Amino acid sequence: MDLQLTDRVALVAGSSSGIGRSISAVLLREGCRVCITGRDVSTLESATANLTARFGDHVMSIAGDLTETSAIEATLEAVTQKWNVLDILVANLGTGSGTPGWKNDEAEWQRLFNLNFFGSVRLVQSVIPLMQTHGGSILFIGSIAGIEASPAPLPYSTAKAALLSYCKNLSRIVAKDQIRVNCLCPGNVLFPGGSWERHLTNRNEEVNRYISTEVPQQRFGTPEEIADFAAFLVSPTSRFATGGVVVMDGGQTRSF
Repeated sequence: MDLQLTDRVALVAGSSSGIGRSISAVLLREGCRVCITGRDVSTLESATANLTARFGDHVMSIAGDLTETSAIEATLEAVTQKWNVLDILVANLGTGSGTPGWKNDEAEWQRLFNLNFFGSVRLVQSVIPLMQTHGGSILFIGSIAGIEASPAPLPYSTAKAALLSYCKNLSRIVAKDQIRVNCLCPGNVLFPGGSWERHLTNRNEEVNRYISTEVPQQRFGTPEEIADFAAFLVSPTSRFATGGVVVMDGGQTRSF
């Protein structure tokens, strides 16, 4: 299928590794020009070198924390100076690392809400004016932890639930500007350096038992699987899809 993405300009936040890097690679494969970002300079440089070797000058990269206003402004200025336009935003921001149980102090709630909710809001509010003249597509990378009860830390789950509400309501407001807004919620995705790799190292038997009993497909997902679906959602081939929350979790969630 031709996703009609040739020469579209995409910004993928949090894309030096894992799901974000795979999404960037798929968008580049489909003909996009892509700006990748990350906080860790060495990891970002490695990803940039790899993608540039494969896709040439369709790749640019900017190091920075895109939950912060200054980094957002600098990144958007660089992208529009280079390519004049921004068609696609993938907001792949956040972390599930936190303290289990109910006893989290206010600082922890603020930290995880900033990383998993407010950072994405800041980014999107800066991007929308760049898309209002010609339309565009915004995709949040959420989590099944925001959909139903899970073992994830409470502040993380609650922030991701807020992100789903923001996505749904925002989509209705910006539809008149031909801007689409969707959220893709992965389940358990395994990749080098990710949290599930650490969990497997620290408690292998427990994790494998959890996957085999809670996930009907009895396996982890891959970043590439998430990326293929993400590329479809941001592409013109899904142009009637907005305000959607799409789950990719091997059948784990039970709600409908």
